[in-house]
Amino acid sequence: MYYEPGRTPHGLPHDPFKSCVIPRPIGWISTIDSHGRDNLAPYSQFQNVTFDPPIVMFSANQNTQGLRKDSVNNAEQTGEFVWNMATYDLRDAVNQSAQELDHGVDEFEIAGLEKLPSRLVKPKRVKGSPIQFECTYLNTVRFPGTPPMGSVDVVFGRVVAIHIDDNIITPDGLIDVLKIKPLARMGYYDYTYVDNKFQMVIPGNSKALLAGLEGSADKVQKENRG
Repeated sequence: MYYEPGRTPHGLPHDPFKSCVIPRPIGWISTIDSHGRDNLAPYSQFQNVTFDPPIVMFSANQNTQGLRKDSVNNAEQTGEFVWNMATYDLRDAVNQSAQELDHGVDEFEIAGLEKLPSRLVKPKRVKGSPIQFECTYLNTVRFPGTPPMGSVDVVFGRVVAIHIDDNIITPDGLIDVLKIKPLARMGYYDYTYVDNKFQMVIPGNSKALLAGLEGSADKVQKENRG
């Protein structure tokens, strides 16, 4: 099949676009508003941008009323947010926190989640989430789109603190991804989670390239010093 988005119909009963870009990590973002009220929401358009320094982004479409999401407003106004890893075991809470609720409603409470204090930022962390990033806001890139939901705010933040549950670190110092079972978004109403893995090492003798693949700033700098 072939179609041109926004110009020609795809002819299918459901739009295939989101199901073509899969799986997508979930940005389970916690923030506080200017009154100190907690907010939590999942965004399936989330990714790390670079590793030295570590920067992440989450992309938030407008809500069904054509308004900016609370997570965006809160991050911009307070300068902080936290990413919490969504897992298969926390899937129901993730889904509960995805509801479009009135401003000021605490999604932690709606989802039955306990809060943990952060160390360097004010937004709370999700207890039970195996990994959390404390982030300081950098900037927002806004792309206009078709109302009411098409416009999108892409929020970037620098990771200033990382929390990792000791129970998910293997004896050789690696994160046990299969134990975590990270949740990922697909298309339609579908999700998946990581339950298998395999390795591929880039051919060649470049230790710096492999260090970059690992995401190790220290090893990259060591190789650069030669």
